[in-house]
Amino acid sequence: MKGGSATFGTQAIPQLLIKQAVPASIGILAMSLNILIDTIFVGQWIGANAIAAINVVLPVSFFIAALGMAIGLGGSSIISRALGDNNLTKATKTFGNQIVLTFSLTISFVLFGLLFVDSIIPAFGGKGALYEPAKIYYTIVLYGVPVLGYCMMGNNVIRAVGKPKNAMYAMMLPSISNLILDYLLIYIFDFGMHGAAWATSLSYGICALYILYFFSSNRSELHLNMSDLKLDIGITKEICALGSVTLVRQGAVSLSVLLVNNLLFGLGGESAVAVYAIISRLLMFSLFPVLGITQGFIPIAGFNYGAKNKKRVEQVIRTAVLYATGFATLVFLMINLFSNSIGGIFTSEPLVLEKAPAAIRWVFAATPIVGVQLIGAAYYQAIGRALPALLLTLTRQVFFFIPILYVLSSFMGINGVWLAFPIAEFLAAVITGSFLVYELRKYLNS
Repeated sequence: MKGGSATFGTQAIPQLLIKQAVPASIGILAMSLNILIDTIFVGQWIGANAIAAINVVLPVSFFIAALGMAIGLGGSSIISRALGDNNLTKATKTFGNQIVLTFSLTISFVLFGLLFVDSIIPAFGGKGALYEPAKIYYTIVLYGVPVLGYCMMGNNVIRAVGKPKNAMYAMMLPSISNLILDYLLIYIFDFGMHGAAWATSLSYGICALYILYFFSSNRSELHLNMSDLKLDIGITKEICALGSVTLVRQGAVSLSVLLVNNLLFGLGGESAVAVYAIISRLLMFSLFPVLGITQGFIPIAGFNYGAKNKKRVEQVIRTAVLYATGFATLVFLMINLFSNSIGGIFTSEPLVLEKAPAAIRWVFAATPIVGVQLIGAAYYQAIGRALPALLLTLTRQVFFFIPILYVLSSFMGINGVWLAFPIAEFLAAVITGSFLVYELRKYLNS
């Protein structure tokens, strides 16, 4: 293979992982900072209820957009292994199928979401004073979600063909444009929630244009013909099986956000939901190096698995877990150091500022071990084993978090909600780590 993906099988693993992870981390950081600063803008220029309203909407829009991410990661696993096996035809066909699936599924879900808007928003915690701003934001952002799905899909494919810098650019462009549009539409023109929503949707379009440009250029190994857009049953099934892992993960996240928002609204009102909104932004922002390592890990592991290079597969797993754990520990220390002042960045509401520090410390208590769970689940996705990847993905959000959430909140109130996060994280990491060690030994001895 002559393209950028060839380095996956030749370059030293530590350097290769850094080469892949750094651009991915920067891209995730840019997107996370975008969401973070967007939240600050909304909180300072519109109000704390606006922050909570956006947090109500995010699970719905993110779940639909996650269809694109799921198809992107599922297809990219196939593409990485196909490139490792020197099968460019299958790689290109897979990409064409990804495009068709992404737009077909996201548009269908958007139509459903718009049809039942008045039922969905209250169900996700958009009640009382939060309903109207949440409805405004939801309706406008949903129009741009199919384009976001295409962006999430295309970004993963760019990374699979060994172009991490271009994948980084694809993530940075909408982030920068969103902040500029936020300033113009919210602060200058005073469009309020309408401005925040349109800034977000328009930024998706800028990202999509860049991805379209990349795959039309000579930078890409994948150049589509019309025949590649015809769905192949075998490829489609494999994309859906592997992509379901990501989709279920996001679905589980959306479900947990729904449950937490509703529990917190009942236990502490709008201020408690606003605290959780701040924590959600911190989770997106602070873990960017760990998520970057995970994204950088997937194409390397998939390529070498396809090339049947067992030693490099083992090495990239060990290196990724080591790097992820190191960065996660650093995040843990920084969050605890600044927990008392973080809330003031987002809002001046006294109740929110009072409740935020303790909640932040509890939610981030198990952060040092988060990389084990992420890398473990990503490994099975990278090598095309959907079922173990799915089960490991479900351990934290479904098998552990939701039951623990309800048990602890019934006895401890709001404190029980926050405590459920680190307990679920710890249990999921133990299960995933044990499973990964066993499977790796079996693979190396086969």
